[in-house]
Amino acid sequence: MHTITLPDELNLENSQLVHVFDYSSSKEISRQQIILNQNIFSFLIEGTKEVIFDDSALSIDNSRFLVMKSGNCLMTEKLSSGSDYRSVVLFFTNEILSKFIRKIELGKIESFEYKSVYAFEYDEFLKRFVYSLIDITKLSKDLQKKILEVKFEEIMLYLTEKYGMEFLYSLTVNSDNAAQKFIHIIENSHLSKLTLKELAFLCNMSVSTFKREFEKHYSESPIKWFQNKRLEFAHYLLQQEQKNPSEVYFEVGYENLSSFTQAYKLKYGVTPKHHQKN
Repeated sequence: MHTITLPDELNLENSQLVHVFDYSSSKEISRQQIILNQNIFSFLIEGTKEVIFDDSALSIDNSRFLVMKSGNCLMTEKLSSGSDYRSVVLFFTNEILSKFIRKIELGKIESFEYKSVYAFEYDEFLKRFVYSLIDITKLSKDLQKKILEVKFEEIMLYLTEKYGMEFLYSLTVNSDNAAQKFIHIIENSHLSKLTLKELAFLCNMSVSTFKREFEKHYSESPIKWFQNKRLEFAHYLLQQEQKNPSEVYFEVGYENLSSFTQAYKLKYGVTPKHHQKN
């Protein structure tokens, strides 16, 4: 599966600071590699969506929408029963974001949790806003360009008034510490079922560079490190949560019970069933 770069591959007008795109699909995608060259609102109308970034992951249905910072992510889109997947996407550049921040005189937030993606609930105002964007897609390109900059300010003013400035500040922060970012991705992904290729993509690295960087920080191969973390979690589930091996193996990333049992016995010297009993 090739990597998709957005909004570049949509053939939108490059000079615009804000774009709207009414997207629908009858095909599901799973963990598609996406490079976002702009920040986006993804207003989900039909289906479900999951995104995985370097620092966070979210899954939503059509009762919520996403605000996503530019960067690399993995995206999954699933259809609703009896209907296509549909979302209205609002792309916006860092330039217009900076203009808005200067206008509202955003001050420093002393303490907040930086994230690349936020989810918000729809209310009646936001539902009407999304359908107004659909109407705008039917206008001439020149008129769209003028109106969309006003609509961007409208949605930003509404969300900052309702939810505060944290999400807005996250959009402006650059993660310049590459080593810290790398470790953060690994620590947040150690129980996920992401492949090395997907992890390398989130780190914006080739697989070979990712492996070298991993061994530099963790002094062992990524395959061995992730296996140990998953087996340690399995050990916890068996002893503390009193789960059965048949419940645990898939949860910790193994395809079948026999391969899980073999790996577990190699690490702990006994079978998972032995630890579950004790």
